[in-house]
Amino acid sequence: MSCHSLKPPLNLPSAGRRIVLVGNPNVGKSVFFNALTGLYADVSNFPGTTLEIHHGRVGNDVIIDTPGIYGVSSFNDEERVARDIIFEADVVINVVDAVHLDRDLFLTQQLIDMGFPVVVALNMVDEAAREGLKVDHAKLSEMLGVPVVPTVATKRQGLEELKKAVARAQLGRALPGLEEMLRPILPKVHNRAEALLILEGDPWVAARHRVKPMDKREEVYLLRRQRVDEIVAAVVREDMSRASFKTHLGQWMLRPLTGVPLLLLTLYLLYQFIGVFIAQTVVAITEEEIMQGYYEPFIRGLLAPILGDSALGTILIGEFGLLTMTVTYILGLLLPLVVGFYLCLSLLEDSGYLPRIAVLVDRVLMHLGMNGRGIIPLILGAGCVTAATITTRLLGNPREKLIATFLLALTIPCSAQLAVITSMLVPLGSKYVLAYVLVLFSVLGVAGTVLNRVLPGQPSDLFIDLPPLRWPQPENVLKKTYTKTYVFLREATPLFAAGALLIGILQVSGLLSLIQTFLAPLTVNWLQLPREAATAFIMGFIRRDFGAAGLYSLPLTPPQTLVALVTITLFVPCIASALVILKERGLRQAVTIWSSVLVLAFLLGGIISHILI
Repeated sequence: MSCHSLKPPLNLPSAGRRIVLVGNPNVGKSVFFNALTGLYADVSNFPGTTLEIHHGRVGNDVIIDTPGIYGVSSFNDEERVARDIIFEADVVINVVDAVHLDRDLFLTQQLIDMGFPVVVALNMVDEAAREGLKVDHAKLSEMLGVPVVPTVATKRQGLEELKKAVARAQLGRALPGLEEMLRPILPKVHNRAEALLILEGDPWVAARHRVKPMDKREEVYLLRRQRVDEIVAAVVREDMSRASFKTHLGQWMLRPLTGVPLLLLTLYLLYQFIGVFIAQTVVAITEEEIMQGYYEPFIRGLLAPILGDSALGTILIGEFGLLTMTVTYILGLLLPLVVGFYLCLSLLEDSGYLPRIAVLVDRVLMHLGMNGRGIIPLILGAGCVTAATITTRLLGNPREKLIATFLLALTIPCSAQLAVITSMLVPLGSKYVLAYVLVLFSVLGVAGTVLNRVLPGQPSDLFIDLPPLRWPQPENVLKKTYTKTYVFLREATPLFAAGALLIGILQVSGLLSLIQTFLAPLTVNWLQLPREAATAFIMGFIRRDFGAAGLYSLPLTPPQTLVALVTITLFVPCIASALVILKERGLRQAVTIWSSVLVLAFLLGGIISHILI
């Protein structure tokens, strides 16, 4: 099907009215559809797409559900399919969330501007009441010029009233001044809805009519935004004295005075669960007892008589073997950490706290070149930098993704490494722990600020929904955790296997030992550490906690310990992370990140060494 087509070729009856359900994502349209159609519903793939369209008969009428959209346009499959179905509507039932009227009424006003008979289902009025919000639906109906029915779809409240209101659907109050702007287009198009999209600069609709799209998009959007703000100000009343505790808690999370302590408490609990329980207790069982205690001896006992001391034996079952260390790393170490972190992330998402964290830190992260969403990969990085690097995809533009990836590679220790670092720092006293933390946060702040000033462009604005706080649903949390863990392992496993193969080849060829010898003068003369520390840095590239653990046996003074741990934290991330950086950012940016991080790690480590030692 051509993307220029504006008629959905679904097998629908021609008699009766086409009643189309339209609304933003997650406003409850599916509940309305199921309630209105009962068991008489069909599912069809919209031609040319994989999107399923639900439609069902109610008497002589047909009700059609549409994908959730924030506006009628043509910029992705969901919007194009919704656009085509809406254009064929006789009546539009617009479902809006009473808690987020300032967001949802933008689409309502656009539907009214397009000239469709509209009925508004004002859903979730019970949740709005719990949030301390009262919506005057009679006033809202008057200002929009269409029927408005308050509903609670999950409890089937207001559904009968909504069915009756469909017969009273009518054209609403269009934006003032819109008629004048549409006047030159209507004679060419003869369809108000399509003329409006052409006015808003929609290239697909304009191409169908062989006219040039106009450049009034920003002007129309500003008028619509102003109109919606006026309506919301007139119909919504806030009474926090009747708001629930969850509503008050949600507001405390957004205020710096109360939000920062709550965030610190949350991060502390996350560290206790992931950095202590998972990284130490669980991993000690999965990696040391199961994989190293049973799996690796079994594999070596099975293959050693066949492979012996050959190069293939070293690559497959040696110290960095594909069948030994690689499998142990993925299943024994990485899998528990990734499951633990995605479990926590899913809990934060499902509870509604994660978007509030993003809003709380938005102003701070703007100085580092990212909006508040950047906190998500930074928090993830404390669990696994490899996983966190993949989640930089959710950031707004390539500039923000580059900054987040660089900061992850440079300053964020993963939970496995952090567990080793903590065990080495704590015995030295709070002075050294504080010094380590201050150095990392200073480097994070300075590096982010410099990148924000040097890289062209600006951080994108934060547009994020703030859902009400709620108890996470176990089924949703487990499903998200499983899906994200599976996707991560599917992408990371081949990369780590390739890295282990490379290290094995370097070991067999003798190049690994040459690299160790090459680094030794740098560690001895500049960092003022024992010569053997070079091996720890090589091990740190293979696996970050191996590098930190490699410092255990060295006779280091407290200042040398601080220097070594700061350097190995800032050092190039493990090979799995390095390969994910290559995959996500491309060769040129990956090489720039690797080389910059390497130089900065040794430069800063040496400066601290010459200050303290």
